[in-house]
Amino acid sequence: LEGSRIPMALVTCQDVAFAYEGRTVVSHIQLEVNAGDYLCIVGENGSGKSTLVKGILGLVAPSRGRILFDDGLKQNAIGYLPQRSALQRDFPASVREVVSSGFAARSLYLTAAQKTAMEENLALLRIADLRKRSFMELSGGQQQRVLLARALCATSKLLLLDEPVAGLDPYATKEMYDTIADMHRERGVTIIMISHDVQAATRYGDHILHLRNVPLFYGTSEDYRKSELCHSFSGGESDV
Repeated sequence: LEGSRIPMALVTCQDVAFAYEGRTVVSHIQLEVNAGDYLCIVGENGSGKSTLVKGILGLVAPSRGRILFDDGLKQNAIGYLPQRSALQRDFPASVREVVSSGFAARSLYLTAAQKTAMEENLALLRIADLRKRSFMELSGGQQQRVLLARALCATSKLLLLDEPVAGLDPYATKEMYDTIADMHRERGVTIIMISHDVQAATRYGDHILHLRNVPLFYGTSEDYRKSELCHSFSGGESDV
């Protein structure tokens, strides 16, 4: 129709590359992430997965190419769950304070709507009963759910998750994967997740990007499961 606008992907990477001190660490990234997608990024250590995610967040500038966003999506309104660190585990604050800090980029004080959203996110992540507890006293799985609730307070559209289950025991790992799947299904939140767990990536994600400094595969999870690359990949524990 005349005057209508063709919907744009939430995130579009056009031949994107990133470099550190003149050394290219990832290049030739050509992809589109549409609303409702669940994209898993897999690859070996140092393959550029975290660098790409940081680039989408605007924390690292591309050395080549462009990253475009849908008009309704701003970089400061993307939820981000970084890799776990000792600093995160020892953060001296209550659960409520940590979760509510997800709104900090938009206002100094919580509005009534933000308070409602925070309570909904606490309930969704099944941590409402922990709101007054010290973050430092929680288990690793509980801390990750708190940080995920914080990330969800920053967005209703796109979550970027960098190894969200790293260091968790098998029970907490499954619980975290199921929680992310619930958010994707019930809230319609678009997910971009870095994972070394190929089985989980293909089980939960609908698209796979396999990096080894350049894309080795980009397509549906179904096609990736059929590929020799999927069967030969062993993963790792950390990334650039």
